[in-house]
Amino acid sequence: MADVIEANVGGEFQQPTNGSAGLQTQVPGQPTTVSSVSGATGGIAPGNLIEREIDRELFRFKSDDTPLMQVMLMAKTVKVNSPEVDHYMIDEPRSDVRGLTAVTASPMPQFTLPLEPSDAFVLQGFGTLLAQGIDGYTPDGQKQTPGKDLMLFVVGIDTATGNPICRALNGPKTNADDEFCTTPEIPAGTTFIILGNALYETQKEVAPDLIVPQPTTVFLQKRGMNQIVSDYFESQKKRIPFSKAMIAEQALTNFKVRGNRTLWASRASKFAVTTEKVGTQLVYTTEGVRWQVKKELQHIGKWTFEQFIALAKMIFTGEDVPKVVLGLCGKNFLENIQCIDYKNHPEIQICQKTNEKMGWVVTSVHTVFGDFEFKHDPTLDRLRWSNSALMLATDRVVHYVYSAEHKSKDRIEGEEATRESLLVWDALALKGSCHIWINGENNVADGGMNSEATHIHYWEDETTPANPQEGCVYYLLVDCPGIADNAKAGSMWQYKNGAWSDYNGELVWG
Repeated sequence: MADVIEANVGGEFQQPTNGSAGLQTQVPGQPTTVSSVSGATGGIAPGNLIEREIDRELFRFKSDDTPLMQVMLMAKTVKVNSPEVDHYMIDEPRSDVRGLTAVTASPMPQFTLPLEPSDAFVLQGFGTLLAQGIDGYTPDGQKQTPGKDLMLFVVGIDTATGNPICRALNGPKTNADDEFCTTPEIPAGTTFIILGNALYETQKEVAPDLIVPQPTTVFLQKRGMNQIVSDYFESQKKRIPFSKAMIAEQALTNFKVRGNRTLWASRASKFAVTTEKVGTQLVYTTEGVRWQVKKELQHIGKWTFEQFIALAKMIFTGEDVPKVVLGLCGKNFLENIQCIDYKNHPEIQICQKTNEKMGWVVTSVHTVFGDFEFKHDPTLDRLRWSNSALMLATDRVVHYVYSAEHKSKDRIEGEEATRESLLVWDALALKGSCHIWINGENNVADGGMNSEATHIHYWEDETTPANPQEGCVYYLLVDCPGIADNAKAGSMWQYKNGAWSDYNGELVWG
């Protein structure tokens, strides 16, 4: 009779529902009792459960099902004292700045160099700059030196605008024996490479580099799991095909799988709820890494070898270069990469290897630029992102923890059962600018488009894009003279404010 009473507590026993494979094996929200387990295992009558042959591996916890969460657990942990954290996605130091308007030639020895607003206040006095593509002059200042760029010295900073006050070091001179050069003509949009500073003989002090990174607010999400096991079930565990540990592992698997989806796709929010015991409380949801990535490559359809190598070049060259990149992939993307024709490229080495840090078996692809490790993440398929992938530098992630994972165990008042709880309060955040989200979904609504990221497209036509998207970056797989004379294959160009400019891969902040 105990089973009958137990089965009817709170009403009629809830029938199993379909799982992801369509099998009636799920009993949502039910305590672990003899009745509930019998219903989920084929309807064996309560009180008559017997030991039988089952696939115990089905209920084993598998880290392969939650790769992103495993990356988070293995990342650098930072303990914080608030669920709201100022996170700095610090990029590598800037290597260049860009001119906004033209500098007119004049007999004056120094001039203000107008830079784009985002480049203001980057430079300091006594710095040197190299004007790319602008020819310098011979020491007497009377003749240009083709191929040898113009060099500038930063005399000081215009405090009102943040623009540097410069003078040319190898510029034109009115007379060959003049001590100072005059102001040369510098076209708008010129790129200036930042070189080292140059100090006078007895100088010891120099203004510090102005590095003020822009923080973003990261919300840490509190997640919990409850498991209720009846005393009667516990006493019968030797007669039934599930042990308490197996049930716990299955519950934990479900907890981690849903948490993995959260780490991928959740949107940040903060809101208040009213509770009966403690009044108004705040609830935080964290921002998924899908929306943290600042570079997004739009690619739909079959991959070519040239496109794959271009991807390696984008990630492993530039200012922020990772050692090894882990590609967490949807199933269709992984198939597409595997089907690239590598037969004419023996320098590309593909093999299976074990990632020592994570313990996974991954597909390793060695290129001249760097190594990829590809891993299937089933969560991407669940999120309808099967054609997409995240190229993630695992050494550039941080795990913020507000409250360390802890467990509790208590008796339920008025019931012959025990509740076990698991609570975590944390978030995963990215650092650096080398991470790339590859959006391969046909429907923008499925794949989403992060408006705060720089969007990159492959372009393999000699003609200029007819309708280029504002702010988008185009990676040229062939020479494209329609964009610019120096728009060669392998370079990247951005269309912004109705004009084309070469793109240096800098991090774009949202």
